[in-house]
This record gives sequence, C-alpha cells and structure tokens, in this order.
Amino acid sequence: MAVSMRDLDPAFQGAGQKAIIILATITRTTNNAVLLLFCQHSHMFWFILNLIASFWGFPIEISLTTNSGIEIWRIENFRPVPVPKSSSGNFFTGDSYVILKTTALKNGALRHDIHYWLGKDTTQDEAGTAAVKTVELDAALGGRAVQYREVQGHETEKFLSYFKPCIIPQPGGVASGFKHAEAEEHKTRLYVCKGKHVVHVKEVPFARSSLNHDDIFILDTKSKIFQFNGSNSSIQERAKALEVVQYIKDTYHDGKCEVASIEDGKLMADAETGEFWGLFGGFAPLPRKTANEDDKAVDSLPAKLFCILKGQAEPVQDDSLTRELLDTNKCYVLDCGLEVFVWMGRNTSLDERKNASSAAEELLRRLDRPKSHIIRVIEGFETVMFRSKFDTWPETTAVTVSEDGRGKVAALLKRQGVNVKGLLKAAPVKEEPQPYIDCTGNLQVWRVNGEEKILLSASDQAKFYSGDCYIFQYSYPGDDKEEHLIGTWFGKQSVEEERASAISLASKMVESLKFLPVQARIYEGNEPIQFFTIFQSFIVFKGGVSDGYKKYIAEKEVPDDTFTEDSVALFRVQGSGPDNMQAIQVEPVSSSLNSSYCYILHSASAVFNWSGNLTTSEDQELVERQLDVIKPNVQSRPQKEGSESEQFWELLGGKSEYPSQKIARDAENDPHLFSCTFSKGNMKVTEIFNFTQDDLMTEDTFILDCHSDIFVWVGQQVDSKNRMQALTIGEKFIERDFLLEKLSHTAPIYIIMEGSEPHFFTRFFTWDSAKSAMLGNSFQRKLAIVKNGVAPSPEKPKRRTTVSYGGRSSSVLEKSQRSRSMSFSPDRVRVRGRSPAFNALAANFENPNTRNLSTPPPVVRKLYPKSVTPDSAAAASRSAAIAALSASFEQPQREPVLPKIRKASEEAAAAAKPKPETNSKEKSMSSRIESLTIQEDVKEGEAEDDEGLPIFPYKRLITTSQEPVTEIDVTKRETYLSSEEFRQKFGMAKDAFYKLPKWKQNKLKMALQLF
Repeated sequence: MAVSMRDLDPAFQGAGQKAIIILATITRTTNNAVLLLFCQHSHMFWFILNLIASFWGFPIEISLTTNSGIEIWRIENFRPVPVPKSSSGNFFTGDSYVILKTTALKNGALRHDIHYWLGKDTTQDEAGTAAVKTVELDAALGGRAVQYREVQGHETEKFLSYFKPCIIPQPGGVASGFKHAEAEEHKTRLYVCKGKHVVHVKEVPFARSSLNHDDIFILDTKSKIFQFNGSNSSIQERAKALEVVQYIKDTYHDGKCEVASIEDGKLMADAETGEFWGLFGGFAPLPRKTANEDDKAVDSLPAKLFCILKGQAEPVQDDSLTRELLDTNKCYVLDCGLEVFVWMGRNTSLDERKNASSAAEELLRRLDRPKSHIIRVIEGFETVMFRSKFDTWPETTAVTVSEDGRGKVAALLKRQGVNVKGLLKAAPVKEEPQPYIDCTGNLQVWRVNGEEKILLSASDQAKFYSGDCYIFQYSYPGDDKEEHLIGTWFGKQSVEEERASAISLASKMVESLKFLPVQARIYEGNEPIQFFTIFQSFIVFKGGVSDGYKKYIAEKEVPDDTFTEDSVALFRVQGSGPDNMQAIQVEPVSSSLNSSYCYILHSASAVFNWSGNLTTSEDQELVERQLDVIKPNVQSRPQKEGSESEQFWELLGGKSEYPSQKIARDAENDPHLFSCTFSKGNMKVTEIFNFTQDDLMTEDTFILDCHSDIFVWVGQQVDSKNRMQALTIGEKFIERDFLLEKLSHTAPIYIIMEGSEPHFFTRFFTWDSAKSAMLGNSFQRKLAIVKNGVAPSPEKPKRRTTVSYGGRSSSVLEKSQRSRSMSFSPDRVRVRGRSPAFNALAANFENPNTRNLSTPPPVVRKLYPKSVTPDSAAAASRSAAIAALSASFEQPQREPVLPKIRKASEEAAAAAKPKPETNSKEKSMSSRIESLTIQEDVKEGEAEDDEGLPIFPYKRLITTSQEPVTEIDVTKRETYLSSEEFRQKFGMAKDAFYKLPKWKQNKLKMALQLF
C-alpha cells in the first residue's frame, strides 16, 4: 500500500528516523585502527558500514550503541501537534495523544510501535482523530508498525514501560473544554499504586475511605511523602511503588523532602505512623475493599474472528482458527476478550484500514468493554501474542523492506566519485561475538564415568569425546572477587544416564560453593563463545571412553568408531584465532568437506591438510597449530581444493558433492526479559518490556532470552526448592518457546545467582554491582536507596581488574591443571598492542597501581574486552584514549598525541615507537603499524636487539631447550633472536620473514624447533 505525501500529515514527516541515534565503534582488525561512526538515520547506517568494509578491504569488528526514541503528538483541533521532549511523559486527562516508539534492532532494522492514548475526559472526536492518525502514521512508516489503543488507567505494560516508573495524568485539556492546570501551591494528594512490574498510578480522594488492605497508597504532602503498604500487598509491589515515591520526590519536591514507610496494622507504633494517621483525623479500622468498575478484570474469552465488510464486523464461521482464513485483500477483527486484534492485509487501502479500526471501536462500545486493548497488526508483522491465538500458523517469512534510504545514500556517494557497485544489496556487517570473560583464569576438567567424575590432566583437558560427558570448573579474577563458572558439556553421542549424572555432580559442586558459581549446560555443536575462549584450543574426537558409552554400543551392537592414532580420521578446523580454535572429527567421507574450512585427514601412513577455496591464511595457520596436537612431529601434505591427489580421495572413499556455506551458530537476537513462576511443572512467564536492572527482584526468578543463549537469574530471596529447579525452568522455557522463535533444544543455559552476575550477563543491562550486593528484600533495598539517595556500596577488598587480550599464564601449575601460552603475574598486566595509541587505550582499562609490561608482536589480533558497566572507572580517560587512537589512524605521519596517563604507561608507549629506517616513507600505514611492538621491561645488563626487544641464544629459545627462557611469548620465539642469529638460522632478515604467509612462517619455525 503506497501513501502519497499529500496523504501524510505534515506533523509526521521524518517520524521514526529523527528519534534514532546510532554510534558505532569500528575496529579494523588487521591493525587495531578504530573509527567512530555517528549516524542519526538508521536506513543509511548499514550501508555506510558496508562501504567502510569495502573501502578497507579487511574484516572489521563493530560495537553498536543505539538510543531508541519516543515521539509524541497531542491532538489539537483534529491535527497532531508535536509534544516537546521536555514534556515527554506528561499527559492530560482531557486530551488524546499519538505516541511512536522506535527501536533499533540488532539486525539493523527498525521496529515501530504506535500507541494512541485516550484521557478519561477526552472527547469522542479527539479519540477518533487519534485512532485515524495512528493508521496514517503507520502507513507513512511503511505499514509495519504494531498499533495499540491505550485507555487512561488501563494502559498496557508495554506502554507504561516507556515512561518508567509511571505516568500521573494531570487534569486539563485542549479541545475538551478544560484548561491545563496551572502551577499552584502544593496540594496534598493521595495516589493508589497497582502493579508488580510496571505501576498503574491513579489519584483518589484524600480520605480514609480510599485506603484498603490490598493496595499501596502514596500520600504526598508538602514536607513529607508517605507510602502506606496494605497488609495484603506483595513485597514486589511495595518496591515498585517506592520508584513512584522517588519520582514524586524528584518531580514535585526537587528531591528535597522526607520519605516515610507506613505498614498496615502497625497502629500507632511509631511517630511517623502517628503522623500519617493524624492527617486522616486519627486511626480507625479500614473497611473491606469494595469492588468498583476499575477493579473488574476483563476475562479472556475464546477467540472469535470477524471479517470487516463495508465497515461492519461479520462473524467468520469455522471449526478451527487457522492462518488460511485471513485474506490479504481484507481486514479482520479477532476478539479475545482483554485483547481485540485488528488484522490488516497488505493489499488493503488506507480507508479500509481506518474502517476496520472504527469497527473494532464500535464492537467494544456495543459489548460495553471500554478497558479492552485494541491491537492492530499488519500482515507479515504479526505479534507473537496474535499468532499464538491460532491453532496453526506457518513459519514466518521475511517481508521485503524498502531500500529507498540506501538508494538515496548510494546516489549521494556516487556523485562524490565513490564506487558503490554491489553495496546496495550488501548484508549488514555482522558484529563479532565477544566472550566478555577473562581468559587468564584456572581450568579443571573432569570426564563423567557412570556416577563419578575423573579429573583430566592438563594435556588432555581440551580433548573431548563425542560419546562422553564432561564437567569443567573455571575460576578467574573478577572486578572485586574471584568468579567461578561450572559447566557440563554433553557430546552428541553421550548417553542419557551420564548426562543426568553430570548435571547432578555439577549441581553438587555449585551447592558446595554456596551457589556462587555460574552454572552452564552446553551441548556439542552449540558451544558459546565463552566456552571456546576458556579452552582456547579444543578438540572433539568421535566415539567415547566412558563405561556408559561402551555399555551402550555393546547393547545396541553398533560399531565402536572411537578415535585411534592409526585409524582414518577427518577433522574440520574452525575458529577465529589461536585463542579460539577447534578441531572437530567428522565422518571420513568427501561429503563432510566444506569449501569454507580447512581439514586434517590422516591415516596410519599419511597426513593431509586440505584448504577450501574460501579459506584464508589465518584459517591455514590454525591447521598448522592443530596438527601439532593431533599428529605432532609429522610432516603433512597440503591439498588445495580442486587439485587434490588420488590418495587423498581414496582415503575419503571417492569424490562427492559437499557444501560451501559456513556452519553458523544461531545468532544472538535482541534480548527479552521474563518474570517466571514455576509450580507443579506448570510455568507462567510475563515479559518485562524495556527492562533495567531494577526489574530484577530478589524474591523472583527471571529468564533472559537472547535466542542463542538462555540465562536463568535467581534472586537471593528465592526459596531453596525453586533455586534447585533453575535448570529445569530453563529447559521448560526452551520447550515452551514463548516467543515462537524456534529455540534450539541444545541452546546453552546459564544459571546465575544474584550477586554473582558475570560480565556476559550484565552487558545486557546498565549494571550497578552495588545494588546486587545489597541485603534485605526488594522493598528494604529500595527504601534504603530512596532515603539515602544512592545504593550503599558494600565493603569489599579491592583487587586488580584483569584485562585480557587473549593471553594466558605460561606457568603450568599441577594444582590448577592449567596449560598456558604466556606468562602472567598477578602484580602486573600485559598490554598486547601494536601502536602507542593502542597502548594508551589499553592502559586506561587497567588498574593504575599495576606496573605495565609488554610483549612481542602478538599472534592474536582480536580484542576480547569485558563488558562496560557503570563500575568501570576512568570513562573520561577512555574516551580520550579512543580519540588518540583515532588520531593516529587518520594522521599516520604525525606522532599521536596521547592522553596523560600513569608513568609506566608513558614509558611503554614511548618504547613502542620504532626507529626510523631508510625508505620508511614508502611503507604503507598498515605495514608500519604491523611492525610496531611494545618494549619488554629489560633486566639490567640484558642485551637488546634493534627493535628494543631482549635477545636470547637460539639454544635457550627452542622448544626442547634444557634451559628454557621464561616470561616470553612462546608463539613468537623467533623475535627474541638477535638479527645476526636470525639471519643465520632462517636465511633471511626479519622483515623478509614477516612478509611470508603465516603458514610458511610456521613451517620454517617448526623445522628450527621454534614452533
């Protein structure tokens, strides 16, 4: 349905775009260059990102910050008039409003929700105008918005979530004959508050008869605000009402007034209680609550479908409710009692949609149900709630989104001489997944064997079998305490008995640590990035060695395909770098190959490494590393796709077709938070819209669903029985699939106890760790915040905040069973970077009391930062560091101006500057940045090479040395050779060596025992 500009009200021009602000931090992964992109119109945002990626010609990593927006119009003389931002959330009872909520989704699209709010004193004409203008606004936005009718006092929770903690409509209006209330002397007012997740606030007469035992009341006087908690109200309702108290205190008292909490039934026990009842003329027993019209709930009714014909709702008769009943050329009304849906086919006209909305309004007037919510949806963009009302609903198909915005940007750039061929159809740049976990901790791994667990040695703890189950415990430094992750890993061929045993054993481990660790349930093939980051180099063999697996194959009489050194085995190698690489054994047949991966094929007599045509030099480097684990000290024969040897195909049983598309794990979607109750196997969930940390109540269990992972958050006040059922709750949630998003049954589940939230959970919130560490129930905590102004910060010992750039400690401690690739001291933090500006950026994320050390040029190029939280200090200096980093990229010929940081960092940054060379001007910026290193602290009397690195004899650097050098990057042993000895061993200078492909470098290093 096309809408011409003359059909669009001028007040709506530009709606849904000016409310969005997007900030992207774009990192060029090859040289750690950073560019900040600010964009106010999201329809051109992904186009510009693709342009940058195409121009650079290198992979980029992005970090997005999006501020979704709200736009409000008030109906004045039958026209929408924009409401200033300063008045957002202020509603008058005599008016009607149109509200547009625009949300930028992770996939780059915009989601529009339009609400029209009707004050209790608004005129019928104003209400009708608001309904019609809502349809017009949706059409102007492309006909994809969901539209809601909101009646004062009965608003949807989604609408109220936009204006947390509440809206308090003021008397007055425009066309309804009222004047907006003028500012006047403070008047004592009494409000009733209802709601556990969002609060409905209504002003009631200031009289004792308004009070009851079931609700919460707020009495706002000139000098003090009282909150009266009915004896039958819940703790969560009381806590939410305190947010309203804070709002009233800040809005009407400039934050300067006392707050008192009055408990129903305390009589005259204290001075504040006596003062409260004195304002009502003294204490007297409260009457029973009498039901009124506002308290009567609208019951859910069996769904009835009506077709809109000539403006009238005609019943549709059918035995079952199916999608096939909806015709794209018509509009329908689905009456479900509390919700009344208007479904509009994509081929319907604007007038037909308006008539359907009017028919729904008329239906509710005829049935005397003014409190029912009217929700209007467009074909192809139906809500989950609407689809769930049908007996059958086909799999959702993507609807084409307009490319007009990208086309305009393309034309603009083309006039500037930029080649934009192929960019219009480009997919959005994918955000690189980050682990948000420190990877310098200690790991222990057990294999489950029957009902017991067997500790694995350090050399075997990253070698899993697909027929077995494993338990891992990972301990790592957090911001202010040691953090723990205990998880179970289930192989695809593992038996159910050992899976249950693994869960039981892991749960006992968590319980023994007073439920402080995060507990994870992980299936083979659906491992999260945190898991791979912890293990770094991970191998999965076919078959199994546990008693349960052996018993299973014996009973089923199936062949045992457990990996052996002499068998024909094919491994798919995958990952993003040396700190995140996996080798997965697959069936040794040609159909297991994939052009996007490298493979290792070996038998008793030969070893091949096969590279698909779509692989990179980095992928091939990972193969070399995995060969050292799977077939050490054996020379492999490289095979390029399309030029394989006959012996290669013979081992695979001949040629056959195979795929070329990369195997992708389910992408992370926009997160949804649900409050959950679980009793006698029955689960009920309530979605919390526009959630914040304050929505996590200590008495409840919540589920955070981001599609790829499921987090079950358990409050400290949850009883032990429900606490032990947390994993079952997560599994039930996946089974029920409340969002109809086809959740994978093998999706990772994390169980998180309040107070032990990891960074990979808190990144979905604006997190204040002081709040989660408070004592008492939700009401007591919020009362302390309201009275004291801020959450009291718990007394905790301060410790170093570990900054991880992919490195690990090199010392092998038998106690921790941990193998590491780099040295790590608790008294200092390694900065792994390539430029002084990058050094400055990293230094601002470290503890100022730690000494700054550096390493030779790192293998790992990707930065795995922790999530940024309000606890992260020095935000201003971080911004300065980013600015310096950007300056170094944009003006490579000038020395970057670094922010003022601690002395040790200054020394490290200064040491990082390379010495000038002849013809340096001819070097590209990329190669110059690649060559930058950070000088290692040199011991007194220790020799240095031309680049300022300490040098060591070749005999001390080889892997078989009897006197090995400590505290070096063992993946870059060759960099510690003197220039002369390097030339003798490699037959070339260092510069020539580093220009070789990675796999050639590794071959030469292997021959010299430096790899």
